Amino acid sequence: MTTTQLADASITLNSDAAEQIIASKRVINGTTPTGFGLAPLKYKWAYEIYKNMRANHWEPEDITMQKDVEQWRSDEVSDVERWIIKMGIGYFSAAEGIVGDNVIHVIRELVSAPELNLVFRRHGHEENIHADSLVYMVSSLGINPHECEAMLEDIPTIKDKTNFVVSNSRGLRRDMDMTKLENKQALARNIFMFGQVMEGTQFYGLFGMILSLYRQNKFPGIGQMFRYTLRDESNHIELLRNLLMDLIDENPEIWTAEFQEDLRATMAEGIRLEKAFIRDCLPVAAVGLNMAEFEQYIDFIADRRLTSCGLAPLVEGGTSNPFPWLAEMMDIKKEQNFFEGRVTEYQKASALGEIDDDDL
Repeated sequence: MTTTQLADASITLNSDAAEQIIASKRVINGTTPTGFGLAPLKYKWAYEIYKNMRANHWEPEDITMQKDVEQWRSDEVSDVERWIIKMGIGYFSAAEGIVGDNVIHVIRELVSAPELNLVFRRHGHEENIHADSLVYMVSSLGINPHECEAMLEDIPTIKDKTNFVVSNSRGLRRDMDMTKLENKQALARNIFMFGQVMEGTQFYGLFGMILSLYRQNKFPGIGQMFRYTLRDESNHIELLRNLLMDLIDENPEIWTAEFQEDLRATMAEGIRLEKAFIRDCLPVAAVGLNMAEFEQYIDFIADRRLTSCGLAPLVEGGTSNPFPWLAEMMDIKKEQNFFEGRVTEYQKASALGEIDDDDL
């Protein structure tokens, strides 16, 4: 124990008390320190992800939409390709809001360590940026926003995907008794659903379609924004995976055989809904893709998410990635002009935040 003193004021530094503060930090049911309490850090991975998020900051208006607008108004692109863009804007305009609400009003309200609160506030901010980018696309192309909103009610497979995740988040609330096993498992299921099923797997159908267009030099501005969004999602997936793993490590009673099978069933339902959506709404042949391979790609992504969480894959023996080019398209570190315009001014060269192949 040491004391720092100036005139009549003094501060006692108690190393034992400092160690107790770290020990009292937990994913849930931890002791909230006096003041901000960020340091000393216990969940260093959360702070590292937060720094990557901050370094990777981008603004939609920094990406030019001139070529996209020219293509949209010309016969250079087909009505089918315009449909794909509208599907992407319409679905993600709802999905990003759903994820943001869940991050802020469910997960952030229930986690107790300050560094976890810090990174989830940043996560919520990034969902706002993604939503803002969609508004920028709509206004640039002159799309009627009501057309994008209507698809959420008019297209059953989109409605089913939305209800799948919303019904989960509505069942959780900030005043839940997190000492009860069923509530701990409910939170773990929520973290898994949003991190590994929704952001980690269901988003990849439309990502693949739009990046297929981008690969063909169509809608370069929109494709670039979706690549930056995907890079952000890579951080979100890892953030929620680490959170789930630490939650289970601190509360091992969660991880029963029955609960593990419940998570696998949750993923199975998520990819069933995603494949139905792809068959219903995404004309994959129009961008040179094969439906069977596209569905295999979803299986590949889903099994990567499951095994990263210590769960058995759904496809016995595993499956391979039928679209290796997509991994290349998603690796934005390889671009010389990483960002366009002034966004380079605040991008840290030491934190380019490329998407790892493990995230594909």
